[in-house]
Amino acid sequence: MKVLVDTCIWSLALRGKNKPQDALVVEFQELVKDARVQLIGPIRQEILSGIKKKSQFLTLKNTLSAFPDLLLVSEDFELAAEYFNILRGKGIQGSNTDFLICSVSTRNNLPIFTYDKDFNLFIEHIPIALHEMRSNMK
Repeated sequence: MKVLVDTCIWSLALRGKNKPQDALVVEFQELVKDARVQLIGPIRQEILSGIKKKSQFLTLKNTLSAFPDLLLVSEDFELAAEYFNILRGKGIQGSNTDFLICSVSTRNNLPIFTYDKDFNLFIEHIPIALHEMRSNMK
């Protein structure tokens, strides 16, 4: 099954300062190796934003080019807004990108790979699934 990988995981994996045995990075690398990683444009934008050196930006942009964007449709944005409204009504806040990730996950039946604790709150009120680490890597 394909997996929608959140910005925080991409950042951790691409930063290069992590320990090689970091379980999240190892899991990400396995998903890449198995061609299971899914990326959407807003996550690509978040990954590339804030890079000061043009050469680093271009290198990262080139690296990410190996991962085509999962196409977004109007339904994704409408459902993201619906999720925003549902969760706000419960007193739970999140970013527009987080809710878009949730809606894309729902529409495409993709679990989300993240360590962002907000998603643990979201899952109690909207029909998303979180990617579970393989048991031998926990």
